[in-house]
Amino acid sequence: MATASLIKKDPYIADTVNKTVMESYRVLRGRVNGLGYSPDARLMPYLELAGFGSAALIWTFDLRYDLISALVEHWRPETHTFHLPCGECIVTLEDVALQLGLPIDGSPITGVCAIAEPAALCYGLLEASPDHDESNLSGLKFTWLKVNFEHLPDNATEEELICAARAYIMHIIRGVLMLDANNNRVHLMYLPLLTDLHNVRSYN
Repeated sequence: MATASLIKKDPYIADTVNKTVMESYRVLRGRVNGLGYSPDARLMPYLELAGFGSAALIWTFDLRYDLISALVEHWRPETHTFHLPCGECIVTLEDVALQLGLPIDGSPITGVCAIAEPAALCYGLLEASPDHDESNLSGLKFTWLKVNFEHLPDNATEEELICAARAYIMHIIRGVLMLDANNNRVHLMYLPLLTDLHNVRSYN
């Protein structure tokens, strides 16, 4: 009885999804933030090694905003779940792990946000650094990552490929996995975690 009272009585967006005329004013407008480029095929072994192989394949999106809007209509803040005719539903951490292939039971990630020598860190792990005053260098812009790591030379060394894989993982972290309102750069605090790609898979 309590569950039934949480289900709205108003007409749903879902009722009009398959009709030719749609109440467009009720459809949510979304902002898609993708990676902007697909990884070089030579990076895939390193992305797989780090556990980001599956996540690297979601660099583009094709979203149905009318269906997303219909789902949002069924969200109930009282229970933090979607109330559907078939029952309650919610996306779990396990669902995300199964879809993206990311570990959810590894070592927790902790650390500080302040990087003592950000330029040295960038040069050490990416072999490049943005031309900024080091006191203001706290993150890497997506445009900078794309310009410097999208096109690799045909004779790229293994170290260059590893650096490009680190850059792509940085892009995945902020471009797909941990979005926020300031979605044009990724914080440097994630870069030290990618020092040894063999260890990345062990993180939660």
